[in-house]
Amino acid sequence: MTMITIPAIEIRNGACPAKASSPVGGEFAAVCPIELARSWAHAGFRHVHIADLDSMAGGRANAALVEDVIRDGAAGVQAVVGSQSMEAVDRLMDAGAERIVLSADVVDDSAWIEGVAHAYPGSVIVATDVRERRLVTRGWVRSVPIDVFDLVQELDGLPLGGLMVSVANGGGYAAADLALLEDIAEAFDYPLLAAGGISTMNDLRALEHRGVSGVVLGAILYSGALDPRAVASEFSA
Repeated sequence: MTMITIPAIEIRNGACPAKASSPVGGEFAAVCPIELARSWAHAGFRHVHIADLDSMAGGRANAALVEDVIRDGAAGVQAVVGSQSMEAVDRLMDAGAERIVLSADVVDDSAWIEGVAHAYPGSVIVATDVRERRLVTRGWVRSVPIDVFDLVQELDGLPLGGLMVSVANGGGYAAADLALLEDIAEAFDYPLLAAGGISTMNDLRALEHRGVSGVVLGAILYSGALDPRAVASEFSA
């Protein structure tokens, strides 16, 4: 199966923060998330990854706006849930989200993950940050003494939709990162997604070669360093 790429959309204060360039060229200030999702769809992407930064930081949530993007239907949405709120999960799924992403800050609560997974089988992605095989949470500040393969083993048997792993520090994947992702892909029975660390098309090809099912792309697409249409053409399904 061809690996897919998924543009990331971040929402803060009711809009997407300004980036260096728009998905299809040209400068823009803070924009409407619906219009941004439509732009990514126009560039050829079939899915987007949405994170409500205000909600994840404990501030005023943009839940209604996220739901509007989902209902607009320009692209399928996987939406991040940054807190242990079943109400938030239910609202997103009722709006039509394809997937729910449980953020790295809640991966240490196995009961919460299990409950959501059984409530929405096949629709839950668990996200985690990894440094030197260890889980890292709270913005790469706190490293917990848990090997990522302990997490994989703990998740084994749950009706998940996938695991999303961020392993790279800075641009580009080191050989050790690629080897780790390949090992995780082989050990995990569900789709494996990677986040961050992409610098070139060859980085994407290297991840695909190692069994990664999807890649969430953020700044690298907005910067213009990669041609969005070329990325979508090669890695979209």
